[in-house]
Amino acid sequence: MSIKAHTDKVLTSILQCRLKAITEEMGYTLMRTSRSPILNEARDFVTGLYDARGRMMEQAEYIPVLAFALQPVCKKIIEYFGDDIHPGDVILHNDVFTGGNQNADVAVFKPIFHNNELFAWAAVKGHQADIGGAVAGGYNPDAREIWQEALRITPVKVFVKGKLRRDVWDLIFANIRYPIVAEDIKAQIGACSVGERLVHSQLERYGVDSLRGQIALLFDSTEKMVRSEIGRIPDGQYQGDSWMYYDGIHEGSRFRIKLTVTVKNDEIYFDYTGTDGQTAGFANAPLGASMSAVILTFLMLIDPNIPHNDGLLRPLHVHIPEGTFLNAKFPAATTFGNSITGPNADAILKALSKAIPAKVSAGWNRMLALAVSGIDPRRNRPYVDILFNALKGGSGAVQGCDGYDHIGLINCAGGILAQDPEMFESQTPNFIVKHEYALDSAGAGRWRGGLGVETIIKFGGEKSKGVVFGDGVDNETRAFGLFGGKVGSINEMEFRLPDGSCHKPKSKEILSDIPKGTIMRQVAGGGGGYGEAYLRPAGKVVKEVKNGTLSLKRAKEDYGIIVNPETFEMNRPETERLRGSKSVK
Repeated sequence: MSIKAHTDKVLTSILQCRLKAITEEMGYTLMRTSRSPILNEARDFVTGLYDARGRMMEQAEYIPVLAFALQPVCKKIIEYFGDDIHPGDVILHNDVFTGGNQNADVAVFKPIFHNNELFAWAAVKGHQADIGGAVAGGYNPDAREIWQEALRITPVKVFVKGKLRRDVWDLIFANIRYPIVAEDIKAQIGACSVGERLVHSQLERYGVDSLRGQIALLFDSTEKMVRSEIGRIPDGQYQGDSWMYYDGIHEGSRFRIKLTVTVKNDEIYFDYTGTDGQTAGFANAPLGASMSAVILTFLMLIDPNIPHNDGLLRPLHVHIPEGTFLNAKFPAATTFGNSITGPNADAILKALSKAIPAKVSAGWNRMLALAVSGIDPRRNRPYVDILFNALKGGSGAVQGCDGYDHIGLINCAGGILAQDPEMFESQTPNFIVKHEYALDSAGAGRWRGGLGVETIIKFGGEKSKGVVFGDGVDNETRAFGLFGGKVGSINEMEFRLPDGSCHKPKSKEILSDIPKGTIMRQVAGGGGGYGEAYLRPAGKVVKEVKNGTLSLKRAKEDYGIIVNPETFEMNRPETERLRGSKSVK
């Protein structure tokens, strides 16, 4: 290898790390300047840098479901504005039918110029506390078309050559309920400005021609890495099916995801031909959301150190027929689309479990969430929140490792952080009564699934309303086990009203009135187990019984371990009788 070639590879590696650091610094900026806990506590956003053609240079996905949420939009913006892009422009976008993934996820794009030539883009997309539409907070299970869900923002400039377009700005935010949203969009613009400034520092250091050359090398290098990973998967066709339950309209409805994964040499194909048609309600996904679901699940199965740039995408081929509920036609309602990542990932993991069993995980807990809004009587001002703590169930186990406890959904995969209880009670008028690991929630296995949580919250707001959205209350939605592992626990949600009545909502339902003093109890289920439960070391089972996360009954039924309820010592003779030839350690 020549000295120059070696130097180029070293510089390419340095540049990749620097680009990643820039996207992370953009994220830190947003966390410290945004107002909504959805952004600064839960971190429901993505930051990224894209070249002049809209190709991904690097991203920092603070929530994995946004893995492919910005590049398609960037290309649409370039196509839409053509040559009418200038230094100082700032462009907003959320439209799911021009590349977006969810109406509430609003993107800010800022072009980066060098010597009056477009070099790159800085972009931030974050989930907003409100985006107009018929229901506060952006989730409307009663929606039948996009206009009933949200204000649709196709590519629009709010700054032109550095000057605010006040008329456009006012028009957008006149259609959004909460002033906090405008402040959060300003924070996203600020994060883009940080990215712009730091890219300029790299241009000054290396020069535009050198940077372009190194970025091209980075794309090619990443492509080679991904092809190498795919090459380790045995060639063949692998089938995987999954289901989404209840469209919010028809009781008992269910919708099939039919997937064929084809691996051929160093390329991989995801074909969704045969997937059910789109629903009449909001339980659909736009293409952008489904593409993100494929990419984030694929990223779980390969080397985690592979850079996130355009080279990653070159060996991947995805076909999702238009008109299916994973690629709904205009003007369908689609706000539930991000949440369909769960069933979509299930199909991918099931399919590839036949090819790479040591890489896949068992099933993750499905979505069941509550978005709540109302008036905080302490300040006499509106509040809105998604109860992220309460929905964070367990992940599926993998070969050699238990699932993660309280990690959240596969589309969040740890990106959505648990809300700090004190911050939660400071920012909303609601009080956490109980929040702990849920007993017997993990799917049993040689490696158990991650634990879910039980959460009890007392509502203290006035004129509070809620929206329940998920598909995880049916027995069939429990996180699946693999290779003899058992299913995780089921999701639960109930509301005890001050008058003593109890309401158990459907998985998609608007709660038009949550009286002050209402008590909500929610259980987020655990992940699926991996491998035969009787092969789990007895000491681990006993320890979990002592810790109160596994009951005596389940220890016996699932693992064949008999524990003395007073001393918490294992009854070895009885355990050996139950387990038979299986190991007792």
